[in-house]
Amino acid sequence: MKHAALLTTTLLGIGIASAQEEMSTVWTTKLEHKFEHVGTDPNPGDDNIGYAASDKEMTVYRNKDGSTVWTKDFKDMAPRLRKIDELIPFWESNTVFLFERKGGADVVACIDLATGNALWTTEKYSKLEEDNVIYLKERDAFCVSTKDGLFYVKARTGEEVWASKVFTGSVGKYIMDGDDMTCVNFVGPGLAALFTGFKNQIARIDLNTGTVKWENTYIGRAERKVITRDFVYDLKLEEGKVFLMLNGIQVYDYKTGAVQWSAAFDYTPEGVAKPPAHAVKFGVYGAVADPVVVGNDLYVLDMLSKKSQYIKKYDRMTGKLIWKSPEIKEARAIPGMWVADGKVVLQIGGMVETQSYIYWRETASDGSVTIHREWRVDFVNVKPVGVQAFNTADGSFAWDSERFRKGITNCLLADDRMYVCSGKALYCIDHKTGADIYEVALGDDNVGLASSILLYKDMVAVIGEKGVATHTRSNGALVKSNKYKQSGMEDQWEDMVLMKSANSDIAAFDLDDCSFKEYNARKGAMSELSYDGQYVYVYEKKEVTKLRTR
Repeated sequence: MKHAALLTTTLLGIGIASAQEEMSTVWTTKLEHKFEHVGTDPNPGDDNIGYAASDKEMTVYRNKDGSTVWTKDFKDMAPRLRKIDELIPFWESNTVFLFERKGGADVVACIDLATGNALWTTEKYSKLEEDNVIYLKERDAFCVSTKDGLFYVKARTGEEVWASKVFTGSVGKYIMDGDDMTCVNFVGPGLAALFTGFKNQIARIDLNTGTVKWENTYIGRAERKVITRDFVYDLKLEEGKVFLMLNGIQVYDYKTGAVQWSAAFDYTPEGVAKPPAHAVKFGVYGAVADPVVVGNDLYVLDMLSKKSQYIKKYDRMTGKLIWKSPEIKEARAIPGMWVADGKVVLQIGGMVETQSYIYWRETASDGSVTIHREWRVDFVNVKPVGVQAFNTADGSFAWDSERFRKGITNCLLADDRMYVCSGKALYCIDHKTGADIYEVALGDDNVGLASSILLYKDMVAVIGEKGVATHTRSNGALVKSNKYKQSGMEDQWEDMVLMKSANSDIAAFDLDDCSFKEYNARKGAMSELSYDGQYVYVYEKKEVTKLRTR
């Protein structure tokens, strides 16, 4: 579920000659109840559904026209349910899991989203959270992870096919090959106490029997992002080898599970960013750039030590170390690495993503309790910063730009050049030499301090604290800009950027001319973008509203 009660990022601009208007409403539906859980089917389709639920009842509606498909109390869906503590949709299986905590005898109900009917209910699986369950679309089944082991359950019937105590923790990203699943385990935020004796595992499992054909360990921490639920690693099967890209790379023999070679390190971003107040889940992402593959050459950042880091070049298929670069001293984060024209270019410091789920209870003088929830995706700037380059032939130092010592948002490599934003200026440099091509001050953009840049057509879009501006790539000249209130980027789809303020107001910017359409929502409203970026669904009080972004 991509919730967004508040998303603080920053990506948009000021008004020079561009108009703005209200987003047009497609429909508004008033529900019979308030809601704490919301979701919109992220898959393509003209007649998909969405949902809104409180802790006692739930409504499913049609995305096309807002008409209600069904509204039911949870106690009517499954007699053992009274109220729910967590709700997890599995859109590909057209089901939703409902959880009620009962102190060790938790009730779990699997509900058919199309009808609201209970498919099955159990009290066997306790202390489950979203990270404990994964849907295997290839088998129409769930893998459920508990302290008692891994359970393989048919999605529509709840039939438990097998259980295994060999694999501990939750199932993360997986590779399906016939009847076999190769996967890595992980422990999500708040689940460490559940899986006592947890160890990092990568395993190949026969899904017919639950037999673990092989298992091995891996280095690092596999996880999913707190809010967007993206995996922070990748897993691939190629030429009889399993490649795990997690803080470097680890390669296993697919038949036996034996480690063939490894260039990985156990990196934790502690101290890179602090969690906000009342955060019960928090993660830092993108602090280390992913490995870069060029043919059979593999470039990996070695961040084993917090005081010194290196680039290492390997033969991807054999694991042979070709060279190790000189030290990259005291870089707390290296979020960007590019390889082009005989150079490995690094972005030292700059913009790093954080995600947090914030929850707290506020008790008034009359004894009433207000529950506060926020789902936040933020970007923080990490120092020290800089841009450096090394030679691909032997790893020797090539150049270091002193210009960016005071600040960097992010860098982009395109058009045989590199674009860098310092927050106050846009730079274009020759990535082969570090020489300046141009420098443009961003004061005339009138968007406040820039927090990031992105490429769109032949322009660079500058995302500021109060709006968005576009500049011509060739010479940096200002094309358009438009001012909005203090806000951050919630989402992007091709030519559209969706912004959200701290008060939940939203604006959809057209990157072609920086015009925008806005909607002033109630504070605390939640919003979700449709799969094609054409619409945004806003959830506030008891209403769901579908708006056009274009």
